[in-house]
Amino acid sequence: MLYAPTMIDLSHLVQPDIGQPARLLHLIDKAGLAEWLGSAPPRIRNHLTAMRFTARPHELVVVPGDNADDWAVVLGVADVANIRPWCLAKAPEVLAGGTYRLAGDARPGDAIIGWALAQHRLTAYKKPDENPQGPRVLLTGDPARLPDRIAEAEGTAWVRDLVNTPAEDMGPGNLEAAAEALAKRYGATIEVTRGDALASGYPMIHAVGRAAARSHAPRLIELHWGREEHPRVAIVGKGVCFDSGGLDIKSSTGMLLMKKDMGGAAHALALAQLIMRSGLPVRLHMLVGAVENAISGNAFRPGDVLKSRKGITVEIGNTDAEGRLVLGDCLTRASETSPDVMIDFATLTGAARVAVGPDLPAVFANSDPLADGLLASGQTVGDPCWRLPLWAGYEDMYVSDIADVGNSGGSFAGAITAALFLQRFVGEGLSWAHFDTYAWRPAARPGQPKGGEALGLRASWHYLRGRYGAAV
Repeated sequence: MLYAPTMIDLSHLVQPDIGQPARLLHLIDKAGLAEWLGSAPPRIRNHLTAMRFTARPHELVVVPGDNADDWAVVLGVADVANIRPWCLAKAPEVLAGGTYRLAGDARPGDAIIGWALAQHRLTAYKKPDENPQGPRVLLTGDPARLPDRIAEAEGTAWVRDLVNTPAEDMGPGNLEAAAEALAKRYGATIEVTRGDALASGYPMIHAVGRAAARSHAPRLIELHWGREEHPRVAIVGKGVCFDSGGLDIKSSTGMLLMKKDMGGAAHALALAQLIMRSGLPVRLHMLVGAVENAISGNAFRPGDVLKSRKGITVEIGNTDAEGRLVLGDCLTRASETSPDVMIDFATLTGAARVAVGPDLPAVFANSDPLADGLLASGQTVGDPCWRLPLWAGYEDMYVSDIADVGNSGGSFAGAITAALFLQRFVGEGLSWAHFDTYAWRPAARPGQPKGGEALGLRASWHYLRGRYGAAV
C-alpha cells in the first residue's frame, strides 16, 4: 500500500473538566499584572520578581506551591479577556507531562487548538525521543465546543504532515491514497483519471505531469460526498508533488522546498475532512490535480501551445508556471456542476509571499460577499487572510501572438496575473475564491513549528460552516 500520513488523533490532549487532579495555569496580561501580584502570596510575588516576569505573551514561569511537590504555572498572554488560538501554545512545549487546568474562571476557548498542535510532530523519519514526555493534558470547562476545536487542530496537523512528507513518499499516487482513505472513512465516492487517460479530457494536467516516472504518473482525483439536493460546494487543490521547474529548471535553492508545492491539495483534503466530519449539509465535490513537474524527453516545452479542457489555448512562456495549468483544468471540471461556491488552494506564486509575507495567504475572489466573509471568518478564528485585487487592467500581460493566452505574465503583479489566469477557467456567474497560500512556516513560533502549515484552512471552514450550517 502506498504511504500516506494518516489522519491525526489529538483528542486525548484536551479533556472535559470533571474535577480531575491538575496543576493550575494562571493567565496574566500586562494590564492585570500589578493587581495579580498584589494579591499573590509573598513567596510567589518574590519569585516572579526575581524571574523578571513582565507578562509578555508566551512568557512562562513555574512557581512553587505549599508542598515540596506542588507547583503551578504563570503564563503571559496578550489579553486575558480575548484568548486566541496560540495563547497557550508555549506551555505544552516546555512543561512536563501531566494534567493542567486554567486558574479561576478562565476558559481555554480556541487556545485548545494551539495546545494540541504544540504537541504534534511528524515522526515517521526520526528516531524516537530517548526521554519522551507524556502528554500534557488540558482540562476545559466548556466541553460543548471541544469536538469542533479538536477537529480543526487535527485538520491542521494533517496539512502539516502531508506537506512535510518528502516527495518520494508524497507523489501523485500517495495523494490518491490519502483521498481514498478519506473517502472510505466518511462514505464518499472517489474517481481518478490517470496517466494518458488525461490527455483528451484534461490536457493541461497531462502535459505538466507526463514527464514524471510511471510510478508518479499524473492524475485528477475527484471526491464526491453529500446529498444531491444540498447546495454544491467545490474545493480544488493544486497537487504538484514536486516542482523541478520543468525545462525552465529551478536553482538548487529554489527546488529545496518544492515538496511543499502540493500544499494546496493538502488544504483541500483537510477542508473536505472538516466538511464531511461535521456532516455539513452540502454536496461536496473535491478535486485535486496531482502531478510531478519533472524533466525528461517528453517534458512540455517553452513555446508549446496546450489546449485546455475549456478549449482555451495556452502558449507556454515558462514551464515553471505549471500550477495554474493544472488548476485551469480542475476549475473547468468543477465549474461543470455549477457549484454554489468554489474555493481553490494553491502554493501558486512567490509574488504573493513578497506582497503579504509567509503568515498571510493572499485571497482573490470574484464576489465581494464571499471575500468579505472569508476575511471576517479568518479574523474571528485567528487565521488571518489578506485580499488582493483581480485587477482587470493587467489582463493584457498574458497576451500571446499565437494562442488565446500565455501562461506567464511578466515581472509585475505576479500573484494578481496568476489569479486572473485562473479566473478564465471559472464558469460564468459562479462564486469563486482563490487562496495563494505559502503552506510553510519558515521560522518556529509557539504551536507553529518550522515546516508545513495550514494557512486559510480554518478561515474557509468557518465561512462555509457559517454559510451552510450552524453558527460557530
